Amino acid sequence: MAPNRYPIWKNLLIIVVLLIAFLYALPNIYGTDPAVQISATDTGVAPDQTLLNTIEKNLAAANIHLIKVEHQPRGYLLRFDSTDIQFRAKEIIQQTVGNNALVALNLAATTPDWLTTLHAAPMKLGLDLRGGLHFLMQVDLDSVAKQHMTNAVVDVGSALRAQRIRYIDLRPFNNSGITLKFQLQTELDKAKNLLTRQFIDFVWNQPQARELTLQGMLSPRAIQTNRQQTLEQNMTTLRNRVNELGVSEAIVQQQGASRIAIDLPGIQDTAEAQSILGKTTTLEFHLVDSGNTPTISSTPYPYNGSTLRLQDPVILRGSAITNASAITGDDGRPAVSVRLGSGETLFAKTTAENIGHNLVILSADTKSDTQTIDGKKVITYTTDRHVISSARIDSALGNAFQITGLSSQQEASTLALLLRAGALVAPVTIIESAQIGPNLGAQNIHKGELSVAVGFCLVVLFMTLYYRGMGLIANAALAANLILIVAILSLLGATLTLPGIAGMVLTMGMAVDANVLIFERIREELRNKASVQASIQAGYDRAFVTIIDANVATLIVAVVLFSLGQGTVKNFAITLTIGLMTSMFTAITGTRAIVNWLYGNRPGKAPVKKISIGM
Repeated sequence: MAPNRYPIWKNLLIIVVLLIAFLYALPNIYGTDPAVQISATDTGVAPDQTLLNTIEKNLAAANIHLIKVEHQPRGYLLRFDSTDIQFRAKEIIQQTVGNNALVALNLAATTPDWLTTLHAAPMKLGLDLRGGLHFLMQVDLDSVAKQHMTNAVVDVGSALRAQRIRYIDLRPFNNSGITLKFQLQTELDKAKNLLTRQFIDFVWNQPQARELTLQGMLSPRAIQTNRQQTLEQNMTTLRNRVNELGVSEAIVQQQGASRIAIDLPGIQDTAEAQSILGKTTTLEFHLVDSGNTPTISSTPYPYNGSTLRLQDPVILRGSAITNASAITGDDGRPAVSVRLGSGETLFAKTTAENIGHNLVILSADTKSDTQTIDGKKVITYTTDRHVISSARIDSALGNAFQITGLSSQQEASTLALLLRAGALVAPVTIIESAQIGPNLGAQNIHKGELSVAVGFCLVVLFMTLYYRGMGLIANAALAANLILIVAILSLLGATLTLPGIAGMVLTMGMAVDANVLIFERIREELRNKASVQASIQAGYDRAFVTIIDANVATLIVAVVLFSLGQGTVKNFAITLTIGLMTSMFTAITGTRAIVNWLYGNRPGKAPVKKISIGM
């Protein structure tokens, strides 16, 4: 039988892994300082030394002690002694900078510089541990579906006219379909053949109850894809807005079929967060209705003392704009330079076909009203649109163009700000908000640490009393397992929540479970009068399959929780999965290395006759 020995390289590998894990888990023993973050807005320059000097002077006048000032790429981070001082300082700093910079509460890690240079950082703490704000938003997906159908009607009409297929009526149907009427069956057949090939997201058929009518309905898959894309685009915009708050550890994620959950750890200013996240103003580009296209509906809007009648289909939305800046045009007048993302073919095509006509920009502000009807909360949306710009199309517009015809440089700057800020694809309503104070977060951290400590101590006590020396080896592996979990969570930048701590506690029990199986197998071999070396070899070899089966079964459950769960459930699944993997390393490989070193066959040494495992 092969001796119970590991080669030198394997022992060195285990030691190196544990040292690296200890190094990257180390930042978590350091605390945090209450801090105020001052950063530049998207349209402003970064705060300079002059502004910082003014802030320091005003803080000193209010007898507020400033621990340290750190320079950041977009501003400064000011550290304070306590959260009470932090709140007072935030008010003074906000009054000092006004609207020229973003001011946000934060918690700054006190990790030493030598660890920071190694890119070692503490775990991110979730809302329940750090305190902050939670928002749940309802997304109005129906408005996007309606606009999608309006645009589809325009595209279908253009495709039919291009092939000279005549129709007498074309309109959207129930936000998920299109209805066409024809005078001749031959025209209907040609249209059905064309539309089936070009508009594959629709299912085209001729209703039996309606003569010479063609109806196209979006397929369920297309409807789901459109809804999911709308949610993802809204989440992207909300993440961009969160950046304005100066929050680097925010969580923006989908919850359910039509909701978005946002967690802002460290932020306590509810009014500011709602103002930034709840902005519902979007921008729409329309053509002025010349009256030459009777199949396209139009709506009048007042502008500069007159009335503009605009075509209802939106040819471009503000969400498609990636950059905008106020400039002076070729004619010496104020203008806005606009750059679009790729793929805006409808806009380019429409402007090429309408040179000489006016392009109008509408500001659309959607407001929501929540009412209780029959015991259920019902959200209704109303949209207020007004014209903010009207300019002549001088040439086909591609991915980069200028908006001219503006009255002042201030109007150009304001318009550029609106275009650049990013617009939500669909209106949102904040249906739930919660604020968790930093003191409550600190209490949760204390309770979480206490639960881990109590669980660890109870497991250590049991293993020591029941398995004696081998129990101490299992306890050492258990400590190494906790260090590995913390190190991996820190390296991954994962966010730790209370359910994540629960996953760590559960992992401790599962980690020693593997050692229990091994030790019981060793005991059984020793009772059968097998030698110490044979018992150790059989204990690890024969328990291995059982351990793998148990961990794979648990891993399957963790994967299902991660796939189907949301928020804290996913956090629990992540922590549990990491714990399963690290426990396999520490409970099997780690303990085997120690057992081999203490009891394994070594040249020149007398054979081991007894091991401390309790009987």
